[in-house]
Amino acid sequence: MLLFLLLVLLLVCSTQANQFLGTVMTYYPGTTNADGSVTVDLRYKLNFQNCTNLSWECLSGNCGNESLVAKTIYAERNGEWCQTEEISTRQLPSNAPFQMWLNGGHWIDNITNGIVNSRAVTLVELRNRSDTGKANLSPQTTIIAAVRVPSNCQRNFSLLAFDPDGDNVQCRYGNTSLSECNPCTAPSVLSLSSSCSLSFSPTSSSNEGPYAVQLVMEDFPTQTIILTQTDGTQTTLTPEDAISKIPVQFVLWVDPAVPSCTEGLYLPVFVPPTPTNRAQLYTSVNMVIEINIQAEANISTISGLLISGPSNINQIPLGPGQFRLTWTPSQTEEGGSYPICFVVKADYNLSTFNSDLRCVIVTVINGPTSTIASSTSVSDTTNIIPPTADTTSFTSAATVIPDTTLNPFSTIFTPPPSTFTPSPTTAMSTSTDAVNPFGTFTTPSTTAGPGMYVIGLRAKVSSKYQLSNDQILSYIQQVTYYLTNYGLQNLTINLVSYTQN
Repeated sequence: MLLFLLLVLLLVCSTQANQFLGTVMTYYPGTTNADGSVTVDLRYKLNFQNCTNLSWECLSGNCGNESLVAKTIYAERNGEWCQTEEISTRQLPSNAPFQMWLNGGHWIDNITNGIVNSRAVTLVELRNRSDTGKANLSPQTTIIAAVRVPSNCQRNFSLLAFDPDGDNVQCRYGNTSLSECNPCTAPSVLSLSSSCSLSFSPTSSSNEGPYAVQLVMEDFPTQTIILTQTDGTQTTLTPEDAISKIPVQFVLWVDPAVPSCTEGLYLPVFVPPTPTNRAQLYTSVNMVIEINIQAEANISTISGLLISGPSNINQIPLGPGQFRLTWTPSQTEEGGSYPICFVVKADYNLSTFNSDLRCVIVTVINGPTSTIASSTSVSDTTNIIPPTADTTSFTSAATVIPDTTLNPFSTIFTPPPSTFTPSPTTAMSTSTDAVNPFGTFTTPSTTAGPGMYVIGLRAKVSSKYQLSNDQILSYIQQVTYYLTNYGLQNLTINLVSYTQN
């Protein structure tokens, strides 16, 4: 009987070990103490077929002590995969670089490019940079556990590659000699650009199946910089030298051919107001940000939204092909930039199809502040709320709602009619007053260009207290959001000036 139980336990452990689907790790520096010791938050996602665990361990350098672990779980509804996010705060004696690694698990069975053992490495660089005067920040990215493509269709998707320091972010396949994977055989069906774009070309049915994609994302300075350790030691890096590196690992699932590769038939296609890929959104602590997503498929049936994002992100189905993501950042997330990626899936008979991959970055602005820090430039990026208080240009895909339990004012919108005629009943109410936020319009007699109109907008907002730039920009974002929903597409709002009495 004892032998039987032992064999059963070994079988269970073996089954759990062979279900790895990838990982992503990013980091954010914490506090620096007078004695030179520092803290750092490591955020990592682990992907498995079933919800289980695998521990990151110290590979080289002094990795310090782990003082806090917070864990959240997101499971794909059909049970194909489970993604967990863990936040580990480590206390370090100095800001010297160190490496963490994930080692010892096994990928799911029958990986087409022959990968069995799972391994990933993160290089954490916390030394102070001469260009920013602060510790280095890693690139920020995430991805769902498994991305699906039909074998007969050309599919291109760009990974989120955002760097808060404004560094040049590049991707490459892992290197076996650097212990970045074991082994690091790249999928033959994928091509990778250094800008972190992946391209899949049509292939034969013999190449269908799961592939392990094991990438390394690195940040390179745009100019020569000096890194300074707490003991005074300095190191010079050129634009050819990587500062840090993080793993981006997931499964690419090459499915049987689809009857048509035209998006919007079998393959879901995103439509407005879905934000563009790599769009940059802004919010503040305790402000609820909403991201509206919509997709269409005329033949298949849209069955769900797959997401990878920060802790406590919520998904709300709104109707066929319509979803809303909401997230409220906490005080501990102030000043950070957090990635969110999503894919819409659709079913037809026994087949499942994915849309392309969409990702956004949400920056939690320090607030309240007199000025807002400049935005980091990201290729193919749309700034939903721009970072300057005097010039504002953005597209409408998200809205920020103040948490009235924690803020001294509330906001309620009655949208204007689709003709954009000012109405005395259109109002933005606050906790002390309600006034017409659309004020007085000034419409020029001629257009500024084909199909372009310039409208002067004067608004008044009443509040118990002085409003920060963050809160003012939140109002502007909500106005843009509602105007877009009522028919004003390609809308740009420029904040010319404002005063507070």
